[in-house]
Amino acid sequence: MNQDTLLAGSAAHAGAGEVVLRARGIGKGFFGVRVLSGIDVEVRRGEVHGLVGENGAGKSTLMKILAGVHTADEGTVELEGREVSFTHPIQAMDAGLVTVFQEFTLLPERTVAQNVFLGREPRRAGFVDKREMITRARALLDDLGVTFIDPTARVASLTVAEQQIVEIVKALSFDARVISMDEPTAALSDREVELLYAIVRRLTARGVAVIYVSHRLKEIFELCDRITILKDGALVSTDDTAALTTGELVRRMVGRPIQSYFPGPADGTVTGDVRLELETCGNEYVDGVSLALRAGEIVGVAGLQGSGRTELVEAIFGVDPFTRGTVRVDGKPVRFTGARAAVRAGVALVTEDRKAQGLALGQSVLDNALLVMRSVFAGRTVASRRSIPGILSSLEVSARGVDQEVRYLSGGNQQKVVLAKWLVTEPQIVLFDEPTRGIDVGAKVAVYQLMRQLAAEGRAVLMVSSELPEVIGMSDRILVMRDGELVAELPAGAAEHEVLAAATGTPEAAADVIEDPRTRTGEERS
Repeated sequence: MNQDTLLAGSAAHAGAGEVVLRARGIGKGFFGVRVLSGIDVEVRRGEVHGLVGENGAGKSTLMKILAGVHTADEGTVELEGREVSFTHPIQAMDAGLVTVFQEFTLLPERTVAQNVFLGREPRRAGFVDKREMITRARALLDDLGVTFIDPTARVASLTVAEQQIVEIVKALSFDARVISMDEPTAALSDREVELLYAIVRRLTARGVAVIYVSHRLKEIFELCDRITILKDGALVSTDDTAALTTGELVRRMVGRPIQSYFPGPADGTVTGDVRLELETCGNEYVDGVSLALRAGEIVGVAGLQGSGRTELVEAIFGVDPFTRGTVRVDGKPVRFTGARAAVRAGVALVTEDRKAQGLALGQSVLDNALLVMRSVFAGRTVASRRSIPGILSSLEVSARGVDQEVRYLSGGNQQKVVLAKWLVTEPQIVLFDEPTRGIDVGAKVAVYQLMRQLAAEGRAVLMVSSELPEVIGMSDRILVMRDGELVAELPAGAAEHEVLAAATGTPEAAADVIEDPRTRTGEERS
């Protein structure tokens, strides 16, 4: 599906539907702390309504009130003109208001059809009518134009994108009038995101309203008809998407003007000597990779999912070491057979999955910040402990104290703790793998500013990202991977279609990509 089709679909629905869901004066508190105050939202039939805000803005609480997970302390919710009050998610679903949360609720060992009708199986003579259940599930899939999912397939055998579709089909089985989606593309590839777009458009064409929560502003602008912004539990504004720019949206979300969403090189930044050099390096996953990473620069790595981006940084870091070729750090040949050797050589890796690979969620902020030091530089732990408060303060980590368990921090603050864990080791080469995945705009800007600070200090930064605006906005050079190989090097500010053409190997495919001008104009980057 090309972007012309998406934008045409958006224009067809913007402002055209009647109000199907209305929330008025919604307020909520937990243990004496006010998290929502006076929230008014109207969602129209057949529209995609974006809901955005920083972590802690109140988005999740509002969605859970609509879903019946929480009960509002004050305010009312009307569905199709009738006031409703839900004390359980099943009540909300039965009424036609269904939420697809980021964490799926599917049972992996059961079939698609069994998951769709779980607890509501059609029966005949007192027994579950499996044939009827499969027929109904297939009809729902066909209605969305999904012919590649077998209703008899086990959910565990499906991709993440396919499981997302099953959650949507399950919502439709309740005759949903409103479907709320919480970060639906967080774990999807670019091609799978396009598939989700198509599904959303089919839903709205049928008159279903979609509430869409995402930190990815590009998706918000491409897909949503109107956007509601929350900040600190309060409503900031609701506007037609066409009336907003990225810069204005960001300003309203964070409550202050951002001088540069993608900051350029800091004053005094100088591109210096080569810190990291790869010469025809390869292993089981990547092959023939040659690159030079210099002090003071940020080099972005782009490519489709499966192109070898993550595998490249993991090989550099010694997780899956290179088995051929030459690696040099500051001009000296090295061979990392494990991560410890890389850390001792001054290399850090901020991993893609902070919860599974970057943090010990049950431990404190302080313990997490000292994880690497205790493991690799045990003799320097005491001295490092004294520097932790200053590092956390410079990163503006929001926590009750260094003893608070990391599991209770927002995604953005968890990511900052991961960064603190590496900064205390004083690395000279920093590898970032999806550094802003799942964090809000304010936290993203903080990460971007940190990357520029590292470069200004003479460190070398290599950043892998699946978000093209991020790669283009932050990189001094762009490397493009395809099928495990580096296939192109592009200058700073390259157009999205140029990067995509190199990533796909089909230049003609780039003609279907219409660049979002908000990601490129000097006005929005100043």
